[in-house]
Amino acid sequence: MPVIEVSGLTKHYQTYRKLPGFWGAVKGLWHRDYETTAAARDVSFSVEEGELVGFLGPNGAGKTTTLKMLAGLLYPTSGSAKVLGHVPWEREDDYRRQFALLLGQKNQLWWDLPARESLELNARIYGIAQEPFEKIVDELTSLLDVKDKLNVSVRELSLGERMKMELIASLLHRPKVLFLDEPTIGLDVISQKTVREFLKSYNAREKTTILLTSHYMTDIQELCRRVIIIDHGTIFFDGRLAEVIDRFADFKLITIHCDGAMKCDAADLAKYGEVVEQAPGTIQLKVKRDRVIPTCKALLDELPVQDIDIQEVPIEEVIRRIFAGAPTAGRQPAKAPVPAA
Repeated sequence: MPVIEVSGLTKHYQTYRKLPGFWGAVKGLWHRDYETTAAARDVSFSVEEGELVGFLGPNGAGKTTTLKMLAGLLYPTSGSAKVLGHVPWEREDDYRRQFALLLGQKNQLWWDLPARESLELNARIYGIAQEPFEKIVDELTSLLDVKDKLNVSVRELSLGERMKMELIASLLHRPKVLFLDEPTIGLDVISQKTVREFLKSYNAREKTTILLTSHYMTDIQELCRRVIIIDHGTIFFDGRLAEVIDRFADFKLITIHCDGAMKCDAADLAKYGEVVEQAPGTIQLKVKRDRVIPTCKALLDELPVQDIDIQEVPIEEVIRRIFAGAPTAGRQPAKAPVPAA
């Protein structure tokens, strides 16, 4: 039975549209015009126990709105959802003790208190006894390398240290479901790597079900086998990360290494494919998938090739093209999302 089940989840917001100027404000006292914005539209998916799923989309796509509904912070306009057998927005105590929501741009620690005191407060809220609390804090601070920062005021921590403490606060009660919204936003490369490695090992060890949003594709590539892509409040892809390239990139990159003295005009190379990069001794071409084998054969026959390399398009480029609305092969609406592997 899936841990998370979402069916037709929809959230509409009504916003007041004020007319400009003084008379617009006066008119608004008697009559107001509203416009409806769909933050999420007919969102449906399910997540099994222990899955670590990437939830992708551009700003304003509906990712955070969906997570907030699953955390019970927002009521949906329509649709249904169950997490661990509970309806999130009913806010039952039993459910609230089994999940955690970490928003990368929101604080849950007390700004003027040492991190330890905020963690102790969370422990009291969740009814965690002192001995297991000490054990959990010691384990998590060691894994995230912030044990020496426990008695430092939160306002004096670096962004990376604070985010690690926020993550520890979210995991104190050993949640079965973890919603992570941009957990590595603003962190330096080392801190991002530390958090990623921690999440990967924690998920493997605890079998915690994790739904992760991030604009850093390295986070998604290293942590998630499955991704759900949402845009304008609607899901249009749900499947293995590897399938994103298969469905939305209809070409591969061919790099050939030739005799350094060889020179070719772009016009001469155009018959093989689109020239992406050219340097002395190296040429990179973008070639349609169904033309890769005959193109490689032609290159080997007609040019003094010393080495040849065939690569998939970087996932960052594919996602960037999708979010930018660039033409993509195989892009389909959300009516029939690809099932998870």
